[in-house]
Order: sequence, then C-alpha cells, then structure tokens
Amino acid sequence: MSGQDTHSWHQWRDGTLLLDLRVQPRASRDRIAGPLGDRLKVTITAPPVDGKANAYLCRYIGKAFGVPRSRVTVLAGQSGRDKRICIDAPTKVPAELQAFITL
Repeated sequence: MSGQDTHSWHQWRDGTLLLDLRVQPRASRDRIAGPLGDRLKVTITAPPVDGKANAYLCRYIGKAFGVPRSRVTVLAGQSGRDKRICIDAPTKVPAELQAFITL
C-alpha cells in the first residue's frame, strides 16, 4: 500500500482507504458502477430514509472490500448523495476497481 497512492476519487492514508462516492439509492440492484468524474458511483437498493441507506451502504462496501461493517465509516455527506467514506484496512478490492486501486 502506498501512502501517496491517489486518484481523484480515492486516497490512501496510513492503511485507510478514503473514497468519494456518488450514491444512487433505490436502484434496481447494488453495484459499484465505476468512476464518474471526481467520484465513484455506487448504486444501492436501500431507500434514503432514516439513515437506512447509509447503514446499507456501509454493509455493502464492507463486504465488497472484505471488512466488517464496523470498519466502514461515512465521514461526510450523511444526508446527501455525495459522500466521503473511509474503509479501515481493506483486505480486498472489488474486481471492477482493481485497475484503479491496489492493496
């Protein structure tokens, strides 16, 4: 892991991966859609009601990066579609992102 590895929508900081996301709730399926400008687009099926989408997003991202939900945190954008999340010590990178992120 490189401390300086950066892309417009992701950054490593001492073993923690920061991601800038554009989240689309109430989608037909969960998926990491790929880079969209300076953000990574993620679609989730959860509705944006009472924080349910954020909790669902953290579980989904945790599973995708091989960590428990407790190691995924929404740092900014709790009530919007643009979010910054951190993943503490991810153990894997989803196939669709391996061209952009290396462990």
